[in-house]
Amino acid sequence: MTDSQTGTLHALAGFLRREQVRLTERWMQAVAADADLIEADRLTWEQLADHLPAILSGICVALEEQDLQPVERAIERDARQHGNVRWQQGYRVDELVRELELFRRQLASAVRAFAESEDTFTRDHESRALRLIDEALSFVTLTSIREVIGERDRTIAEYTSQLERSNRELREQQRQVSELHRSRMQITRSLVHDLRNFLNAFSVDLQLIARVPSGAEAGLALATRQANDMKQLVDEMMEYSVVVGENNHNCIEPVDLPMLFDELVTAARPGIEAKGLHLSARLEAGLVRVQSNRIRLKQVALNLLSNATKYTREGEIELVIARCGDSQWSMRVADTGVGIAPSDTERVFREFERAAGDDVPGAGLGLAIVRELCRSLEGEIHFESREGQGTTFEIRFPLDLTPIS
Repeated sequence: MTDSQTGTLHALAGFLRREQVRLTERWMQAVAADADLIEADRLTWEQLADHLPAILSGICVALEEQDLQPVERAIERDARQHGNVRWQQGYRVDELVRELELFRRQLASAVRAFAESEDTFTRDHESRALRLIDEALSFVTLTSIREVIGERDRTIAEYTSQLERSNRELREQQRQVSELHRSRMQITRSLVHDLRNFLNAFSVDLQLIARVPSGAEAGLALATRQANDMKQLVDEMMEYSVVVGENNHNCIEPVDLPMLFDELVTAARPGIEAKGLHLSARLEAGLVRVQSNRIRLKQVALNLLSNATKYTREGEIELVIARCGDSQWSMRVADTGVGIAPSDTERVFREFERAAGDDVPGAGLGLAIVRELCRSLEGEIHFESREGQGTTFEIRFPLDLTPIS
């Protein structure tokens, strides 16, 4: 390359730098007049100009060096940014290619204008200059397209991932709805079955009273027991509906455990001793006060004690409240009852499930209520059971239950 060639292309580069503003304005007018460039009409002057001044500066350096390589990295960086911005602005690939082609035409016109004004700028100079400009803008176009396609692919991948998550959530919701439907059907069948049995027995008792007046006392006792069983069923249903439907946060308060312990013993002892069972109760010394919800703790304990009483024919029921490590305390209820089979360890926590047969009164909601209450009290349920030998439930609660903000 001769010094005259280098100097001439240096002069062209200087000319393009001086004409940058007019070049950009003419290019923008061409873009505005092009019917195929829809998205460009929505952009401000600054948004439209974007990285073209930097790209033009890189082309000028390439003209001065007679080589694209020294500025290739800088032009690639600007082209990537240009493609990224155009993607965010909503450009299609064909619009991106079209506006860069219009920019190439403006540069070609500027080269021809410079050639007409400079006698030393020969056709060979013009050919070299246009080749470098074409090479640079082809590189810009290709890099910008790759960036747009990369952004599109990333967006598609993100949308696909979101769609897959939504589909999984939808399937889970459908499964839950299906389970809810089955649960409601089970509720209906269970209630109809139990209430029909109670009412049948109640009706038989009344008929016996009518037929044998002398046996009225015994008949009334049977009828009263049936009425109490129906009341227990309704009470369990009411308690469960309140527990699962309650949206209020826990009312956290200081709970006096000795006082709660006395209340539990007083409430549970009559029913336990009425079945000929023995109640063994113990509160660990020094465990005085915790932060929790007293009413819900009492519900948990009474449901466990009631459940243990139902399923124990002889022996004893044990209630123990003790410290469990540095940050927890435990409530343990053990019995010498029928026990729970290993295959039933999950089932017994479901609504309307029982560990024994239909001869045990109740709706099968005791442990379901315990599960929901423990969830709200951050209680960890642990239990061990052996068929025919009894069951032990131990629930570990935090010493200081933190309110949900």
